[in-house]
Amino acid sequence: MTIRSTGARVAAFAWLTFAVLNLVDLMFGITGDPTYSLTVLTMGMVLLLGCGIAYTVGLRPAIIGDDEAVTIRNPLRETRAPWSAVRRIEGTNALTVRFTGPDGAELETRAWVHQTSPRAQAKAEARARKEQNRGPGVDLRGRTPAGFAAEQLNEIRERRRPKEKDAEKSARGAVTWSVPAVVSLVVPLVAVIVIPIVEAVR
Repeated sequence: MTIRSTGARVAAFAWLTFAVLNLVDLMFGITGDPTYSLTVLTMGMVLLLGCGIAYTVGLRPAIIGDDEAVTIRNPLRETRAPWSAVRRIEGTNALTVRFTGPDGAELETRAWVHQTSPRAQAKAEARARKEQNRGPGVDLRGRTPAGFAAEQLNEIRERRRPKEKDAEKSARGAVTWSVPAVVSLVVPLVAVIVIPIVEAVR
């Protein structure tokens, strides 16, 4: 099971398309004669910085539940916890996972995907109450996208969780930085800062 934000992905792909077209124009001068200068290079780096932001915020974040573990992929960091290390999965304003960390302490991670403001949650509850008044059915009061994702992950967790207590005690989750995400932001940002300084010194 993989959950991503459709809106964020559409916006990211729209920006990437815009950036690629503009970079091609800067390099080959499709709309005019190509001009190579530090200013044009800075513009190119700004476009690449935007691509880095589109990747880290729009394309990278995801909630992944597979046979072995739950993975929360946020813009710059990634948390992977085996099902036996997971203590609790909840979904209210955001999906949160409590798990046993590398050092044995209990940690909590919050997913970037499916965050809901308190106002949006109140609207969802009001909508669910109206649906309940129309007739019997499934109780959806207070259910948010994060809450639904938590239900799905908890179902997988119950199926995949080992029965042995020793396995639960020894299982550990891990939190790591995403090198590609950090590089995609840091390299163009440094270039955007350094290029104008070089131009001013010349």
